[in-house]
Amino acid sequence: MDPARGPQKQLPRPCLVLVLLNPRGGKGKALQLFRSHVQPLLAQADVSFRLMLTERQNHARELVRAEELGRWDALVVMSGDGLMHEVVNGLMERPDWETAIRKPLCSLPAGSGNALAASLNHYAGYEQVTDEALLNNCTLLLCRRQLAPVSLLSLRTRSGLRIFSMLSLAWGFVADVDIESEKFRRLGERRFTLGTLLRLVTLRVYRGRLAYLPVEQAVSKAPAASPPLDRQDRQGPVDAHLVPLEEPVPAHWTVVPEQDFVLVLVQLHSHLGSEMFVAPMGHRVAGAMHLFYVRAGVSRATLLRLFLAMEKGRHMECNCPYLVYAPAAAFRLEPKDGKGVFAVDGERMVSEAVQGQVHPNYIWMVSGHGDPSPAPEPQWPPPSRKPQQTRPTEVSL
Repeated sequence: MDPARGPQKQLPRPCLVLVLLNPRGGKGKALQLFRSHVQPLLAQADVSFRLMLTERQNHARELVRAEELGRWDALVVMSGDGLMHEVVNGLMERPDWETAIRKPLCSLPAGSGNALAASLNHYAGYEQVTDEALLNNCTLLLCRRQLAPVSLLSLRTRSGLRIFSMLSLAWGFVADVDIESEKFRRLGERRFTLGTLLRLVTLRVYRGRLAYLPVEQAVSKAPAASPPLDRQDRQGPVDAHLVPLEEPVPAHWTVVPEQDFVLVLVQLHSHLGSEMFVAPMGHRVAGAMHLFYVRAGVSRATLLRLFLAMEKGRHMECNCPYLVYAPAAAFRLEPKDGKGVFAVDGERMVSEAVQGQVHPNYIWMVSGHGDPSPAPEPQWPPPSRKPQQTRPTEVSL
């Protein structure tokens, strides 16, 4: 299935959307920000909504698994990246996943990690911004109604778990900072700065084996048939580039010699946070992921310089010999010492052998790509006006 081949390019006008909002995400001000920043713009743009508040982890996943999706023109997720992760995996767990995953999605940033929203902001041509300015830009994208297809990352673990990612998989330094800084959530994105400094003090090394399928090899050696691991897997797209984790990777893959790493990062989009422009090179080939790794031996000072340069996307200009980048279509990572955790879209995952591949243009997202909408652009701040006569429904389940 390739949703990008469908006829849908824009949301209708008027349209009705379901907003899933985590009131405890980020600094805990998401609901207040929705009322003050998002709702006035939606009123101008003739976007009606129903608001659902999530109450616990995986609540959004449960909601979209059971929701009658035909009632909505789009699903709007207002939180950090973790809530979008729940929504995508909930859609892929439905019996009708092939049609459910076609439902357009929109990301409105209100968490401490807003990487997907920052990437969409970048693709739309807006300047790199944070906090309310980023929220305003993403709300304007929703008001413009433009849709574009984005890729999906399919992940499989040694224990048999299958997970779908919209953003990234991190192991080592980046994952530790992400997970360990959870206790500083009230600081917003500053939690990552604090977490980075704390982790630099006691820099860790992680031993593992990494292999990947270079994009050019994926194009020239496309598999002729589905591999054995997919013959009984009916849920989700076929991972045609992957073989079972118990088998060696195919001969045309690149194998990085087993060694010590400081971090491994698989990234689908441009940003890892609203101020972390990790992939300034863009997608050169459809179906590519950005694979980064940093070998052990890098100094704390050099690593700090890399992260500071990443704010403006200039870390690749540092010519650091320990930093390696490769555009890839698939990868396999096998931790060898049991240390560290995986962070998938910012959510913790057990450290075990994992592999994955990109499925290009698989999900429709509200985006600035494509032709401009003929509809007038809403204004921010919005003009003074009376509240809507019909009060939107707010539901807390």
